Amino acid sequence: MLHQDLAVPVPGPGEALVRVRCAGVCGTDLAMLRGYAPFNGVMGHEFVGEIAAAADAPARAGQRVVGDINVACGTCAQCRAGRRNHCKRRAVLGIRGRDGAFAEYLVLPLANLHPVPAQVPDDAAVFTEPLAAALQITRQVPLGPAARVLVVGAGRLGQLIAGALRLTGCDLAVVARRERQRTLLAQAGLRWLAEDAVPADAFDVVVEASGAAGGLALARKALRPGGTLVLKSTYAGAVAVDLAGLVVDEITVVGSRCGPLPAALRLLAQGLVDPRPLIDERFPLAEAEAALRRAAQPGVLKVLIDCR
Repeated sequence: MLHQDLAVPVPGPGEALVRVRCAGVCGTDLAMLRGYAPFNGVMGHEFVGEIAAAADAPARAGQRVVGDINVACGTCAQCRAGRRNHCKRRAVLGIRGRDGAFAEYLVLPLANLHPVPAQVPDDAAVFTEPLAAALQITRQVPLGPAARVLVVGAGRLGQLIAGALRLTGCDLAVVARRERQRTLLAQAGLRWLAEDAVPADAFDVVVEASGAAGGLALARKALRPGGTLVLKSTYAGAVAVDLAGLVVDEITVVGSRCGPLPAALRLLAQGLVDPRPLIDERFPLAEAEAALRRAAQPGVLKVLIDCR
């Protein structure tokens, strides 16, 4: 990693120049530093900013926005089928082929930029992308009051997942290892379990969000036969999985990634999810490397980088 002075990026047709106000450090950023995915450029994909310039939509200048991180080609089979997040030629902000948000400016298509409601402060808006990722689970797996659901992992993403899933009315519990994680869950009225208190074969749906192989093993243990395992962690390297057990127990495995930003903004605007208690520390952009080191320390939740 290296702090560099870069030229202000130039938006192409249909794109906007965004002045980044605040960016969040994500578990995926840390996984990339451990080798999860090769990338050479500016990292960062969780952000809130304001449109500094947009030749194709000058009226949007000054608008406070968050952004969909996937930039699709629009012409491939996946795009034509409405699966733009799975475009084989896509660039991904701060992850693949496009400089990200740990900078003063970034560029994204206008279609990717969503206005932030006035009542949502920057410190909440910066969580829009990970909250949307949490909401993606509710689009993929039917949940309701009768569903017994376990979230394994109570870190920065697990806490958001728990906050999103509780709105379905499901019978929800969260595996939490650390005292602060447990305190935050209890303050939100959510039930937590210690790892050694998780019953076997007891849950209809288990969401693995720990980012650790041990968490995956625990998730598998907790899931009943015929249940659904939702994978939210991005691992660096291979993880051992008992495939025969998945077959014998007829387990449904769901990979879950990016989600609906408009829905996340609506929940933030209505106060149904307040992520701000997750903020542990913030750093100026000039100290971004220190921010990444701090975010990688055990037990740390959300670290923000102020880019203005």
